[in-house]
Amino acid sequence: MDAYGTGVTDCTGYESVREYSWQRQLHLYEVPFYYIEYGMAQLGALAVWKNSKDDFKKTISAYKKALALGYTKSIPGVYETANITFDFSKKNIKALAEFVEEELKDLED
Repeated sequence: MDAYGTGVTDCTGYESVREYSWQRQLHLYEVPFYYIEYGMAQLGALAVWKNSKDDFKKTISAYKKALALGYTKSIPGVYETANITFDFSKKNIKALAEFVEEELKDLED
């Protein structure tokens, strides 16, 4: 909570509850890989966005082809059809984060 919370909520007197509050998140027990799908989708979306900055029409065409596959291909196959890589390496995530950082800087200008 300290690292990722907003700090808006005052938990004074409830420190012991905070220590195990993460256990209330039932996804961790019922569907432990649930959040992995969110990460995969978000990184894929960032990669599509990044590609769209280079060639919007080509990117949208590839994206639509990927969506049309439904469940007929594996996730890496869907990513490939969308012209993005199914790559969750530190290097690729860093490149996507740097792209987003540059986009945010452009908004400030």
